[in-house]
Amino acid sequence: MTIFTLTKRVGMNISTGSRADIEAIAGFQVAMARESEGTVLDPEVVRSGVAAAMEDPAKGSYIVAKEGTEAIGSLMLTREWSDWNNRWYWWIQSVYVVPEWRGRGVFRAMYAAVQQMAAASGVAQVRLYVDKGNTTAQRAYQRVGMEECHYLMYEAAVEP
Repeated sequence: MTIFTLTKRVGMNISTGSRADIEAIAGFQVAMARESEGTVLDPEVVRSGVAAAMEDPAKGSYIVAKEGTEAIGSLMLTREWSDWNNRWYWWIQSVYVVPEWRGRGVFRAMYAAVQQMAAASGVAQVRLYVDKGNTTAQRAYQRVGMEECHYLMYEAAVEP
């Protein structure tokens, strides 16, 4: 279902992800991990993860940019409940735009769709995290009006 159309580029539209987009999204994630962090992911594990989110919206949902029928970018949305505000925060994760399409408004259009959806859903904030060294992505996020916040992020692996 198309949720947002970028009028500057005839034929490009932004829609919610569907099962038909699983392969493209999984491929984007494998490419993004390699490109941004030098991490090699198992494509089948990623494909299963994307499919799991498609089956269970509590795990996340996807926004996909397409030129005609070709996927050219995607992002994943996850939700966090804020007891401080009694409202949802949405997290943008796993952003990827095909290299040939970067700098042409693809992320801007996906972000505009997210903002539109968030406003309609009463979301308190839209957040994302980005690798400290990924200055290109940081500039893209700043260009759409996002600001660096005062939080630091910490993590710990959990052993099975």
